[in-house]
Amino acid sequence: MSEKTDPPDHGPHQHAHAAPTTQQIRTVGQRRRDAEEKLEQHLQEARHKDHPHHGEAAEEDGPETGGKP
Repeated sequence: MSEKTDPPDHGPHQHAHAAPTTQQIRTVGQRRRDAEEKLEQHLQEARHKDHPHHGEAAEEDGPETGGKP
């Protein structure tokens, strides 16, 4: 009989605090970029509601103005 009661060690990749894999880092990065883009869109929409302009339909379909009024 073994007196050791600790669970078996499955290596560094099975540990809860192990370093993330390259694929996990890429996935997190992509999700972050998507979230930042979505936030920027929401902020732009909020700015348009605060300061309505003439010809808004043309602005919505065009490229971003980089924060220019």
